[in-house]
Amino acid sequence: MPEPEILPPGAQMPPPQTVRKPRPGWASAPATYLLVGINCAVFLAMVAKHVSFWAPMPEQLMNWGANNAGSVLINGEWWRIVTAMFVHVGILHLATNMWCLWNLGLLAEPLMGSAGVIAVYVLTGAAGNLLSTFAGWVTYSNDWVAYHAQGGMRMAEVFPPGAGASGAVFGIAGALIVLLKSSRLPVPPIELKKLRRSVIYFAALNLILGFSINVGTHIIGTGLNIDNWAHMGGVCCGLLFAAPMVPRLGSPRRVFEVRRRVAVGVVVGVLVLFGFYLTSFAG
Repeated sequence: MPEPEILPPGAQMPPPQTVRKPRPGWASAPATYLLVGINCAVFLAMVAKHVSFWAPMPEQLMNWGANNAGSVLINGEWWRIVTAMFVHVGILHLATNMWCLWNLGLLAEPLMGSAGVIAVYVLTGAAGNLLSTFAGWVTYSNDWVAYHAQGGMRMAEVFPPGAGASGAVFGIAGALIVLLKSSRLPVPPIELKKLRRSVIYFAALNLILGFSINVGTHIIGTGLNIDNWAHMGGVCCGLLFAAPMVPRLGSPRRVFEVRRRVAVGVVVGVLVLFGFYLTSFAG
């Protein structure tokens, strides 16, 4: 047996070293779990109010804050640009979006912080919904004028509703594509390259899949309609958001925070200008 250590007179035993317990997942990525929780809570509230669990009707979605071009540009309901990113078209839509949000959010939060994840979710989701609004107006505004003049269809029947977190999810992916290229990250370059490639594949394959589904729906005359404009707007805004940023890991805190504020300011400015441009359509 080893002999006990003998201390000199007057010396004190050093305090025992405390072993830090690993932080639980929610504590290391609170923004990601918060966003997932809000989306799930909204869906549960919808179901509790007798909205269909599998396939909500367009009017039901609009009542809960979904987005469409007519409601925004004709009725001035701009709040839908934000609320629509928390509304989902059934449990499968929610499950797939939340799975992607959870995985990408856990990867993004160490790089951009909790405030950064919330900012990129809201701003890129808004960008996707604004671009979707633009596309919806260009596609369906003539139909609305014709039906409205005849006292015909309701707005929700002319302008299809847009809902879901996918635009924001694509936005997070876009931001990761930029941030994972940074040489500041204390991660082996080969691992960064693999991570970045997987995010690029995710964005590219899902965009291709979305456009393919819509082509099939158009040919057959029935099926799913994917809001690819929201996806495109989200990923492009994510790339813009991350362009002036540096990752939180490996960067001085002051530099990271200043760059993040610049990113938020740039994107907010672009979205406001695009919003003003859209208002000219309704006039």
